[in-house]
Amino acid sequence: MDHTAFRKQLEGYGLTTAKILYRMPDHKVILQSYLWQDYDLHPKFPELHKFLEFWEQKLDGPIHSVVVAHCKLIKPAEVRMVGSEFRLH
Repeated sequence: MDHTAFRKQLEGYGLTTAKILYRMPDHKVILQSYLWQDYDLHPKFPELHKFLEFWEQKLDGPIHSVVVAHCKLIKPAEVRMVGSEFRLH
């Protein structure tokens, strides 16, 4: 089982959603939207910036605008160490 997402949340990452409006390569007056979602760090959003740099270098549709929503799913007060463990057979 992959625990990467949970580990990222414990390190301070939160679920980030970006709505990217971009112009069609062949018809510049037409806008299309793309929804990107990943775990990222607020407020600098390094993962989103990497994706946008990739977009600008490799894809033809120029970006018109980006709207970002961020939610920190696990907050420090919600995670605490367990003092003891009991097992029932």
